[in-house]
Amino acid sequence: MRRRVLLAATLGLGGCGLSERPYLERRQWPLVVARPVSLPPRRGGRVLLVRTIRAAPGLDARGLQSLRPDGSLDTSFYEEWSVPPAQAIEDDLRRWLAGSGAFAAVIGPGSRLAADFVLEGDLNAFWADLASGRARVTLGIVLLEQHDADTTVRMQRSFTGDAPLAGTDAAARAAALRASLADVLHQIEAAVTAAAATNGRRRSKKRAAAAAA
Repeated sequence: MRRRVLLAATLGLGGCGLSERPYLERRQWPLVVARPVSLPPRRGGRVLLVRTIRAAPGLDARGLQSLRPDGSLDTSFYEEWSVPPAQAIEDDLRRWLAGSGAFAAVIGPGSRLAADFVLEGDLNAFWADLASGRARVTLGIVLLEQHDADTTVRMQRSFTGDAPLAGTDAAARAAALRASLADVLHQIEAAVTAAAATNGRRRSKKRAAAAAA
């Protein structure tokens, strides 16, 4: 009898300890980056298809990630992005380029429009480096031009953006990563629009030469 009483008391104390543990709720952070000014689509311009952005190994987690001194990544369990980063970045990139005014349309997979250019890439860095106090985003991008049955690589580059961390808490890390992503999107816009414009001028010259002949 006494043994049962002691066992019940022990279980009761254990239960009290468990019930007093604080409940930590997961927080979700939006990964939405908007360009400062959006321009209307270019009339008579070309169509750009933004295809899938793939996450490098280890970067497909939704939890906010920080770079450890040994080069490994620490992934937060309770602080996470509202959607997987690569998916959010793909949507951000599509919206960003749609507002550049350089194309008649910027579309996603499944559109019935025929694309003149195809943009795809890889997310190779997306973390806060607490040791250096900066956030880092790296995207590898390939721009393809499609004409009839031919596909030509027009650009293949890696773009990196970084921004200072205002602190080490989740809010500061999320804000710095969004700022780093905006930096990368600025760079990609400049490179893609320049490549598309250059190849557009070449094609116009070829058509003019063919007509003259």
